[in-house]
Amino acid sequence: MADRQRFGDLEVTAVPSPTANPADTTSHGTPPALEARTLYRFFRADEEETLALQGVTLALAAGELVALSGPSGSGKSTLLSCLAGTDEPSGGTVWIGGERISGRTEADRAGLRARSIGTMAQSGNLLDHLTVAGNIRLAQSLVRRRPADATQLLEGLGMAQRAHAYPGQLSGGERARASLAVAMANTPRVVLADEPTGELDQATEERLLQLLRQQARTGCAVLVASHSPAVSDAADRTLRLAEGRLV
Repeated sequence: MADRQRFGDLEVTAVPSPTANPADTTSHGTPPALEARTLYRFFRADEEETLALQGVTLALAAGELVALSGPSGSGKSTLLSCLAGTDEPSGGTVWIGGERISGRTEADRAGLRARSIGTMAQSGNLLDHLTVAGNIRLAQSLVRRRPADATQLLEGLGMAQRAHAYPGQLSGGERARASLAVAMANTPRVVLADEPTGELDQATEERLLQLLRQQARTGCAVLVASHSPAVSDAADRTLRLAEGRLV
């Protein structure tokens, strides 16, 4: 049964969706790596309502590097949270590789996220009390399948010599690469990065974008939210968000 919710003058109908999404496929007969349909997200504080997302629909194919641009407050971080399953949309549905992640229990979302989604946040995804290698092992402990080889992963990112360093001992560029290593620890279908180059100098930003492009070439779909023109220049295409809508 459809669930209707009213937010001010706007009514959102949330229709239960099947766990699988077999109808929507690419030209090769496989579902998009990431798909979202008509996402809405509302926040209430007392009598005030904030419309953070208003009907966002998007799809990313495997192997794509896509930039998400927009001014501060446009809803980029909220969108990434809904796509990652760390926040539930007020309406709409998100699929990862054809499997629905939204509208499920937190345990189900966490399991799918651990298996299929790597995240990079501006604040970082590293625990300060663990070494770089320890952070990777922790991420890999959340899934049951055989994980990526941590040594090869760090070598590919030029971080092999820093495997036993703690986050506080890393430079900004090293922290960014370590964060990417953790995001790629379980060979995800999708990487979602929120302002990963925001605190990097130009040369380090270019290096990180090359690494993200390299990961996309392995078949991973990469979505990077950023204000930086360099990210849009490096991307296959750019999605622009304004006041919670793609424009």
